[in-house]
This record gives sequence, C-alpha cells and structure tokens, in this order.
Amino acid sequence: MSIAGKVALVTGASRGIGAAIAAAFGTAGARVVGTATTDEGAERIAQQFDRQGIEGAGMALDVRDGAAVNQLLEAVEQRFGAPLILVNNAGITRDNLLLRMKEDEWRDVIETNLGALYRLSKGCARAMTKARWGRIINISSVVARMGNAGQVNYAATKAGVEGFGRALARELGSRGITVNTIAPGFIDTDMTRALPEAGRAAMLERIPLGRFGAPEEIAAMAVFLAGDGGAYITGETIQINGGMYMH
Repeated sequence: MSIAGKVALVTGASRGIGAAIAAAFGTAGARVVGTATTDEGAERIAQQFDRQGIEGAGMALDVRDGAAVNQLLEAVEQRFGAPLILVNNAGITRDNLLLRMKEDEWRDVIETNLGALYRLSKGCARAMTKARWGRIINISSVVARMGNAGQVNYAATKAGVEGFGRALARELGSRGITVNTIAPGFIDTDMTRALPEAGRAAMLERIPLGRFGAPEEIAAMAVFLAGDGGAYITGETIQINGGMYMH
C-alpha cells in the first residue's frame, strides 16, 4: 500500500477510535506517532505500540497550544520524518444546555475540536505540499448532521470540521493532497460502555443495524482513505453510523 513507510500522526490516540486508527496504520506499515494530552497517556501509546510491533512513538500534546503543536511537529520530523498522513481525532465534550453553558465550556470545545485542525493541518501541509502527496483525515460525528440537545458546542465544532475539510480539499488538491472526514455514529468505546443499560438500549433502538460500531471499523475507513484505494476521494464526509442517519 502507498502508506507503507510513511509517517502518520494521529491525535487522541491513547484509547477508543484514535487507538484503533493508530494500530491500523501501524499494521499497514506506517510509522505512527500517537498523541495524548498527558505524559501518562503518551506512555500508554508507546507501550501499546511495543506490544503490537508498531514502529513509532507516543507523545504528549495540547492541541490547543500552537507553540506545542509546532514543537511536536519538529520533534516528529527529526525522529521519523515529516508526517504525510494526519488524522485529526482529538476531541472533547463539555455538554450543557445553551442557556446554562459557561464560556469556558464553549471555548474549550471549540479550541480542542476545531482550532486543532487549523494548527495541525497548517503545520503538516507544508511538508505534504513539498512531497506532492498527503492525506488529511478529520474525525467528525453524526451529531454534526443530526444535532443533539445539550451539545451545541460539540455539534458546532463537528459541523465546522466537515466544512473545513471541504474548503481545504479545494486548496490542496492540486498538490496531490486529499482531505476527507469520517463521521462516526455510536461506537463501542469506554464512553458508551459506561452508559446505563437503559441508555444503551435507547441508543440501539435508533440504529437499523442493531449494534454499536467497532473502533476498528472507523480505523479501516481511515486506512482506506489514506491508501491507494482512496486516492481519488477528497472533500468527502463518510458516515459510519449503522444507518442511524442517512442522507
């Protein structure tokens, strides 16, 4: 595959979807750098890579900090080479009804879920442009299209992720760089497993396939979009939600 030997940077890779994506790229032959918000999270990534036989590293990163992003990209380039595959997966929720939402609950979600795309995509695009090859894959959510009460901040960022991707795809296409978005539905992660049984049952009733998705199913799409099979796809948002939202 075309991604073998290339450097892939995956943010939010210590668990869930991000961990599955990092593992899938490593299995496909990429050198993978996964980021976490803490040193402890970065160490868990490194240990997981060791167990899986993946070449790469875990690194701590605050995606809200432009200087920290630049420092990380310099460190990655010196150690492994410039990332030509970027997966913007890091994200948070700060749920609240709009009338009760505090300024920091709005700002933190905007800066983490959307501002990070600006910083990381800009930082990686220079090397991709020079190489005349690159893959930027952003992780959105079905909530971007459906909406969800108590998540105006989160839904706004994820809708922004999709618009960001379409605009950037037009800017970078002539340089051989594709930009795509994956919008997962309800995925079987620590977060969904922690829900009360009644809540899980209610969620399952909304999914025609009758089950939660697996993180590995999101990862498989990421690898496809980065590889030879996805080379003529750009500016798209791929919905992976078991039929919960169709358009």
